[in-house]
Amino acid sequence: MSERELDAAGITVPELRRAYAHCKRLNARHGKTYFLATRLLPVERRPAVHALYGFARWADDIVDAFDDTTATDARSSRLSRLQRDLATGLDNGDSSEPVVVALADTARRYAIEHRHFTDFMTAMRADLDITGYATYADLRTYTYGSAEVIGLQMLPVLGTAVPREEAAPYAAALGVAFQLTNFLRDVGEDLDRGRVYLPADLLAAHGVDRRLLRWSRNTGRSDGRITDALREFEALTRELYRAAAPGIALLDPVSRPCIRTAFVLYGAILDAVAQEGYRSVQGRAVVSRRRRAAVALDGLTRVSAARLRARTAGRRTAPGPTASAGSPPPPEIRSVHEGVV
Repeated sequence: MSERELDAAGITVPELRRAYAHCKRLNARHGKTYFLATRLLPVERRPAVHALYGFARWADDIVDAFDDTTATDARSSRLSRLQRDLATGLDNGDSSEPVVVALADTARRYAIEHRHFTDFMTAMRADLDITGYATYADLRTYTYGSAEVIGLQMLPVLGTAVPREEAAPYAAALGVAFQLTNFLRDVGEDLDRGRVYLPADLLAAHGVDRRLLRWSRNTGRSDGRITDALREFEALTRELYRAAAPGIALLDPVSRPCIRTAFVLYGAILDAVAQEGYRSVQGRAVVSRRRRAAVALDGLTRVSAARLRARTAGRRTAPGPTASAGSPPPPEIRSVHEGVV
């Protein structure tokens, strides 16, 4: 993490600075799409985002540390230790884990509700035992803890132009949209870990089961039934993007370019999956560097405009033109926030 970011955030204690720097390295290594978008945030807010995502990546790495199913006990033990460290860290800021030190400091600075972290850890533990989901509703129960709460953790850092509770359902929806995008992109890699996140009933409706997915993974051959199933899952994911999109206008204007950029880049992953013929069982679809650069340039332009407006006219206190303050979110957004679609 740059000295400038830490100085701007008022992080002066050496131990804390090392902890935040560790989180930034985790985020840079594992989350290239969101790491790029984070660079569009005001410099003083970036360390907090790295802390939140660094902790999430650390927990996820524990869950995925071993491919051998006999190592489940070892993963469970490490996750339990992290849960204990998290509880202690959130209580008094003390921990031997750098990711917990930075997370606890961020939670205190931005008054992030602790339940969002405990709900996340519950979802991580589910990955040790649950290898598939019968229905989309079952999957959404999991994504509440694994994705919705990430959006809710981020909201105090991003800031809002309306009361936070109005923006929360949209932030939660966008968190799920990002994760479903990852599920679609990583079908083959997740299968290698023994997991299938695509709902079993959706797959079965197209004549797909684990054995067919494994055959496709092992042989590198496509099957029209798998293509149709992945296309349907893509459609469900795009519905979430459409539902979450109005929430960008509810954020602090200086944070909107970051989230808009992440929104476009993650959507581009869906485009890449489709353009490559829904072959994510065989390999991960990748967004081209040219596309990423174009989106980043647009984000930088938006950042410059937002900062100029902030300097000349002060902070806005009303939401953007695509949503109005005080208006309730549409039904699909309300159901996302409640964990049910």
